Amino acid sequence: MTDYNLIFGAVLLFNIAVTFRASSYYKKYFPSPNDSTKNTSSEETSSVAQSEELAPLSGDSFRDNDKEKGDVDLEHGSDPPADSKAVNAASDNAANIRHAQLLRKYLIVYLLAALSDWLQGPYVYALYDAYGYSQHDIAVLFVAGFGSSMVFGSFIGGMADQCGRRKFIILFAIIYALSCMTKHFKSFSILMIGRLLGGVATSLLFSVFEAWLIGAHASAGLMSHIGKAFSTAQYGNSIIAIVAGQIANKAANHAEFKPFSEDSGFYTGGYLGPFDLSLLALILCGLLASALWDENYGETTADNDDNEKAKSSASGALKKAYHTTISNPDILSCGIISSLFEGSMYIFVFMWTPALTALAKEELGDEFEGLPFGVIFSTFMVCCMAGSSIFSIAMEKLKPEQLAVTVFGVAAFAFAMIVFSASATSSFLAMNLFEMCVGMYFPSMGTMKGMIVPEDKRAAIYNLFRIPLNFIVLFSLLTDLTPRVSFILCGTMMVVATLLQMKLRARRIGGGK
Repeated sequence: MTDYNLIFGAVLLFNIAVTFRASSYYKKYFPSPNDSTKNTSSEETSSVAQSEELAPLSGDSFRDNDKEKGDVDLEHGSDPPADSKAVNAASDNAANIRHAQLLRKYLIVYLLAALSDWLQGPYVYALYDAYGYSQHDIAVLFVAGFGSSMVFGSFIGGMADQCGRRKFIILFAIIYALSCMTKHFKSFSILMIGRLLGGVATSLLFSVFEAWLIGAHASAGLMSHIGKAFSTAQYGNSIIAIVAGQIANKAANHAEFKPFSEDSGFYTGGYLGPFDLSLLALILCGLLASALWDENYGETTADNDDNEKAKSSASGALKKAYHTTISNPDILSCGIISSLFEGSMYIFVFMWTPALTALAKEELGDEFEGLPFGVIFSTFMVCCMAGSSIFSIAMEKLKPEQLAVTVFGVAAFAFAMIVFSASATSSFLAMNLFEMCVGMYFPSMGTMKGMIVPEDKRAAIYNLFRIPLNFIVLFSLLTDLTPRVSFILCGTMMVVATLLQMKLRARRIGGGK
């Protein structure tokens, strides 16, 4: 019998260990020789750092000048002067301060958006079922949501690059809030409208937020910190998922699910509680984005008049993003790889419950009383947190292109373990291994896309990446694959992703980029 609580405790301890190793406290108490050298000039540089904080964009120019001076000194066989080291350290300190300020502003808004999404996720199917709809009707609603994300999301991304990403994050909050409001109506047509709106909002959530973050880092001269930003966001997202699960469970049981009045098609209580909380989170998300975030756009280049006209429409922006993606092998590889991994992730979400349930029933027989889904989900999220911390540690020595090869290879191995496992315990351990890969994947891929995808078409291209992803998800929804066959498919996609990532690594690192 699988001891899920014991595994959760072990995973939690492991996460605490790697989180401490990835934190600044580890470097403080166990400094490397390089860290010790940097700290020797901290008192000397504090005043310079404070002056640079007042002029946030001056750090890069300081660093460039000092680099040139250092190069000259090294050519003559001497060490860089002490004042050069001091200014370099001050520049780093000022950049860290600016990055911390930027990251706080981002996380306040992003984590509210993530909270709104996590609150809804577990109760969409349950709500439709409570309204009395058949499994076929529910499948139609889900397919409509993913289809909406695939079709409308591809256009709306290009519009965000042109019109402003902050505006479209506020638009995301409005659209997703409207989707939440439709959940109160039993009418199939209104629920369908809600699913269509939800599909568009999901596309914005997984593209425009990331595009804004990269644009803000580029504008502030902080692109060297982008990996840390993605790692922190992924870690926070996992914490939010655990918290949202607990809050949503209490909200769903707070009041009775019933019509507002007799013969009314408007319902309150029950499974609608999480959607009402999500609505509040979205309102806060939109208001804080408007108040805290600066607007940023896709950087424009010197194009001819025809290209400028093409950019003036959503279809023109989509066409331009498509041609850029097809003509650049690195961008195309990123798109295919991200679709393969995230597609396998969605299939895993659909299939882990029936897979573990079947194995547990086979082991326990009549003694089976159900799975502790809350503990299992929390374990998965803690694994994601550990994965994001492992990414931060690995980035001290590896480039994201190198780490991603390992991530996809380990994910393929995890799916092979699930396929050939004969017990619920070994399957669950393999699933946790895959979730750690998920935690490493998002900051790795986010950093790679930040370096590879052009800024002027970023949101549009990110939404193009989601088109094959949605095809994979729709395929899994519309076919009656068993969990084992589904995991074989996932493992195959991970092998392909590993091979493609090896080629991408060779082009970008082996090719001298």
